[in-house]
Amino acid sequence: MLPALLLVSISLWEVCSTRHAADATPDDAAWNRASEIVRAGYRPGDLIVFAPDWVDPVGRLHLGDLIPIDMAARMDAARYGRIWELAIRGAHAPEVAGLEPVSSNDADGVAVRRYERAPVTVLADVRDLVSTAKTESAGQSGPTLELAEVGFAPHRCIQVIPQAGKPVRITFPQLALGSQLVGYVGLADVFKRRDIRAPGKLEVELDHNVIASAEPGVDDGWVRFEATTTPGAADLTFIISATAADRLICFAAEARK
Repeated sequence: MLPALLLVSISLWEVCSTRHAADATPDDAAWNRASEIVRAGYRPGDLIVFAPDWVDPVGRLHLGDLIPIDMAARMDAARYGRIWELAIRGAHAPEVAGLEPVSSNDADGVAVRRYERAPVTVLADVRDLVSTAKTESAGQSGPTLELAEVGFAPHRCIQVIPQAGKPVRITFPQLALGSQLVGYVGLADVFKRRDIRAPGKLEVELDHNVIASAEPGVDDGWVRFEATTTPGAADLTFIISATAADRLICFAAEARK
């Protein structure tokens, strides 16, 4: 008798929880109201993010015209001084971690928050300098600038496909460096990640010394790396390698003041 009552209780709890979750999900009218709040205060160049991640398609349906491809495929959010966050169920986007909103509104369950902070100053973006880079690849194809899927998200990045056990060296001559180098690396193409399980590897070399490295795996997504640098022009080399053939490795990096 007791097990039967327990099963009935659990079933009733699940029904009530499911109904509550459905009722707690904002409808189109709420999202329309939220988008009106954003549009009323939006300035060109503002970043718009959504939380949790799975609500992103709904957010883009209402505000996608304000999210150009370069913004959607950004390296990270550090360049943006104003950020709009649209969130449900108490979630927060990683782009606003540690920030306090300067304005906050509730649109029937969609929280609309605006954040402001000083953006970073970018002295050089290696993605803009691919054509001037020097590549040592032992007959392999050189780097290409791509709009790639990495970790189920779009990223504008430099893609390299090294041969197994044969690193590709990409040098950016006399790159304008600041006090910090920040970059990200990941494995592109969900089908390649499914079929090829070996990780990739990236190292950053300055004055013959490795100053940063990362080994992205198939489940790691967009992996950050960084290093402290001395301001001034210097040759900066990225070394890309893999133990498996046909590994698509994508990276991006900025020299910041």
